[in-house]
Amino acid sequence: MKTIQIAIDGPASSGKSTVAKIIAKDFGYTYLDTGAMYRAATYLALQHQISHDQSSQLLELLDRYPISFGRSESGEQLVFLGDVDVSHPIRENAVTNAVSSFAAIPAIREKLVALQQEIAQQGGIVMDGRDIGTVVLPKAELKIFLVASVDERAERRYKENLSKGIETDLETLKEEIAARDYKDSHRETSPLKQAEDAIYLDTTGLTILEVVDKIKAEAQKYL
Repeated sequence: MKTIQIAIDGPASSGKSTVAKIIAKDFGYTYLDTGAMYRAATYLALQHQISHDQSSQLLELLDRYPISFGRSESGEQLVFLGDVDVSHPIRENAVTNAVSSFAAIPAIREKLVALQQEIAQQGGIVMDGRDIGTVVLPKAELKIFLVASVDERAERRYKENLSKGIETDLETLKEEIAARDYKDSHRETSPLKQAEDAIYLDTTGLTILEVVDKIKAEAQKYL
């Protein structure tokens, strides 16, 4: 059976990961949350008090504590640094607010992009992030660029954080998301931008399943 590569890009809290997980499960594809990889690297840097200009030290730590993925009994994706499960710590506010800076480091992106491309060669894959269609999987058959208003994305992150027991202020979230949008789209290395052949999809006001159905319909054109 033919398989394809599906690249889903977009700003923070646009629904990329949630949608990508569902599509991967329904198609029997591998799902790769590239954002979690950058969060894991950021968490590692914060834990070891490494600053943005100490990329060589962070690369050494990533070799010592490689990023890998697993699955819980309930089917939830788990993220590991070495043999330590960091799935929940990497979602804390400190990591969220620092990840854009560490993700902009060229050497870190180069290392993680190579790993992402290696995983993608193993068959059908759904990958989400900010530079998947432009840098990681430039030849992906289907590229989607998901967007939503800052207000809606802040509401989504607010509810998600509350469900995980992470204390959050909604207005602060709006400011942080807007600031992260600016950082991600203005960084020198692999900025957030829509690939020329990507389908633009505004998820404001749409349910997750409505977004999934739209992407599935596009994917069927290649299958």
